Amino acid sequence: MTKNNSSSLINILKNDNPNNNAIVVPNGNSFTYAELIENVNLLIKQLITFGIQKNDRIAIYLTNKPETIITFLAISEIATAAPLNPSYTANEVKFYMEDTNAKYLITSDEANDNEALLGCPETANQITIKYDEGKFNLIPKNKLNNKSNNKNLSKNNNPNDIALILHTSGTTSKPKRVPLSHKNINISINNISNTYQLTSGDISLCIMPLFHIHGLVASTLSTLSTGGTIILPEKFNALNFWEIIKSYKVTWLSAVPAIHQTALTRIKNNSNPKEYTKTLRFIRSCSSPLSPQTMLEMENILNIPVLEAYGMTEAAHQMSSNPLAPGKRVPGSVGKGTNVDISIMDSEGNMLSNYEQGEIVIKGDNVINGYEDNPEANASSFSNGWFRTGDEGIIDNEGYIKIVGRIKELINKGGEKISPVEIDETLLLHPSVSEAVSFAIPHKTYGEEPSAAVVIKSPVTEKELINHCKKSLALFKCPRSIKIVDSIPRTATGKIQRRIVAEKFSKIPE
Repeated sequence: MTKNNSSSLINILKNDNPNNNAIVVPNGNSFTYAELIENVNLLIKQLITFGIQKNDRIAIYLTNKPETIITFLAISEIATAAPLNPSYTANEVKFYMEDTNAKYLITSDEANDNEALLGCPETANQITIKYDEGKFNLIPKNKLNNKSNNKNLSKNNNPNDIALILHTSGTTSKPKRVPLSHKNINISINNISNTYQLTSGDISLCIMPLFHIHGLVASTLSTLSTGGTIILPEKFNALNFWEIIKSYKVTWLSAVPAIHQTALTRIKNNSNPKEYTKTLRFIRSCSSPLSPQTMLEMENILNIPVLEAYGMTEAAHQMSSNPLAPGKRVPGSVGKGTNVDISIMDSEGNMLSNYEQGEIVIKGDNVINGYEDNPEANASSFSNGWFRTGDEGIIDNEGYIKIVGRIKELINKGGEKISPVEIDETLLLHPSVSEAVSFAIPHKTYGEEPSAAVVIKSPVTEKELINHCKKSLALFKCPRSIKIVDSIPRTATGKIQRRIVAEKFSKIPE
C-alpha cells in the first residue's frame, strides 16, 4: 500500500521491513531501508551544521548513484534541491545556479575535475560527498560557519514547502523555473504507485537520469514509497541491460522510447528472449511518444504489457497512463488520467467535447500553482484553474488521450526538451553567422533531433559551427546538422515559423 504523507518526502522511507534492500548497484554497494534512513539523517545533520536554512537552494551535480538519492532526500527535508544535468557545460552550470540562486553545489570527487564546475558561482559553496565504510560524508571546499547549535531551524513540515526546483525549456531563451512542493511530489508518487499496483515485492530498474523528473519520481521515489527495491546502474548500457534484468529479477522499469527501441533491437534476435523477462510484470514508456508499431513489437517479443504514460515536470511527472490488465491498453494513446483531471480546451479557454481536437489541459494536486517569478508564463499557461500543457490532443469516449502534436516549438530528443531559441542564440554568437533558426528533424531512435539553418556573412563550415555549439551547449542540445542557406523563409509579416523552415530544410538522418 502507498503512503499519503504529504508533509515530508522523507516519510516514504518508513516501512515495516527496514532490512529490505532499498537500493542495489549492479556489482556494487547495496543499502537497506535502515541504512538509507541512517545516511539521510547523517546528511541532514551535516547540512544543518553548514548553516543551511529553509528555502535555501542546493544544486546537485551527481550521476545516477545512491548518494544522489540520499542527497536529494536530505536536502528536501530542510531546504530545496536543484538537480543539474552532469553533462552541462560551465556556462550552463553558472546559468542554472544563478537562476535558482543556489548557495551550495554538492558534487563528487570524480566530478571535481570536470571543467564544467568552473561555472559554479564564486558566491556558492562547493561541497564534495564522499563514501567510507557504509557512511556518506559531506566535505566543504571552503570553511563554512558551524551552526550545529541552531535550535531554531525550520524544517519542511508544511506540505506546500518546496522540495525540488527544476527548469523546463520553453520557446523563449530563458527556461522557466518549476517549484515542486512535497505535496505535488507525494501525490504524483501515490498516483504512480496505485496505477501500477506497486508493492514491497517490486524491483525497479532505474535507467532514467535522477536529475530528470521521470527518473526521480517514477523509477525511484514511487518504488521507495512502497518498500520496493531500486536497481541503480550509473547509466543505461544496452550491452548489459537484459542481463541486469535477469540477474536482479527486475519486475518493472520506466524509460523513454529511444531506450526501449535500443533494448528491443538488442534482444529481438535472441533465440529465447523470454528467458530475460520472466520476472517483468510490465514496462512503462513515458516522456516522449512511443509508436504503436514499437509497442506492439515489444509486447509480441517480450510477452509482457507495455504501458505508455504521459508526464511533464509541471505535474510532478505522471498525468495519465494505460492501465494494467484487465484494463485496456490502446496503442498510440497515453491512456487515461491517473487521479488527475484532464480535458481539452480551445485557444479561447472553452472546453471541448470528446473527439474534438484542442490543447490538453490538466488539474490536480500534483500540478504546480505557477512558475516561479514568471507572471507572463503563468498568465499564458493557466486558464480558469487549468494548466495548459502546450500539447494538442483528443480524448475519446472512454477517456483515452491521444497526443496529436506539440503546440510549443520545443525539440523533444528522447524525452529531453530542448529550446530552439537557445540554439539560435548560440549560433548567432559565431562571428560568421548573421541569421539562425533551429528546429526539430525526425530521428529514427530519439523521435526528434536538433537541426538548424544559418545565413552566413563570411566563410565557415558546418563542422566549425557544430563545434562552436559544443563549446556552449550540452551535447544533447547541439544540432546534428546545420544547413548554410542563402535566406530563411518568413511569413508575409516577416515572422519566422520554425515549422516552415523545418519542412524546407529537414530530412531524416541516415
